[in-house]
Amino acid sequence: MIPIIKKELHQFFSSLTGYIAIALFLVVCALYLFTLKDSNIFDFGYATLVTFFELAPWVFIFLIPALSMRIFADEFKSGTFETLQTRPLTWWQIVFGKYLSILIVIIIALIPTLLYVITIRSLSSAGGIDSGAITGSYLGLLLLAAVFAAISTWCSSLTGNAVIAFLLSAFACIILYFGFSAISKLPVFTGNADYYIEMQGIDFHYQSISRGVIDTRDVIYFASLIFLFLFATKKSLTKK
Repeated sequence: MIPIIKKELHQFFSSLTGYIAIALFLVVCALYLFTLKDSNIFDFGYATLVTFFELAPWVFIFLIPALSMRIFADEFKSGTFETLQTRPLTWWQIVFGKYLSILIVIIIALIPTLLYVITIRSLSSAGGIDSGAITGSYLGLLLLAAVFAAISTWCSSLTGNAVIAFLLSAFACIILYFGFSAISKLPVFTGNADYYIEMQGIDFHYQSISRGVIDTRDVIYFASLIFLFLFATKKSLTKK
């Protein structure tokens, strides 16, 4: 599994594409947080990173599928998938190796955002910020990224076309993140099943953890989705 992770990371960082993707993520977040009108912290008036954690899921919906779209699609297209099968690796090791390489890249992209925390803290007139909420929000963001990576890995295992894999991944992430919340707001569900429908969506559990309260139900929800999509990836590969 380790050789697969090293191979994927080498491919990602052997060209400018990987660095540009991470740089764009950081630039977009920095502009939104410190520059753009009505979203920057100077207009907001409070020492908080709420705007960053509201923006990050939107960026991840497109960034993570872009990072993951070639993970299996290129193997199918180039014919190296058959070579991959001859290695002394189980299907789970192949899936986890590819999946963990995506997570490592995402973590590398998130590490520089800790500078935002330091900056906000230094700008705070009271000399501090809500550390509990910040910690919970970062944990929620990591879990969210882990789910999106699992979804994108599965989508990449369905096709040999990287563009199709990207579109499928982005669509699936949007539906699972916003879809249930949108359905719950339909008049037919208002006051009846709206709360339970909203609970099925990723957004509900992400917002819950972002408040700084770590609920085991939220963690189990994310872990279940990750396992479900990685299991579906394994099934898709074995069929091929």
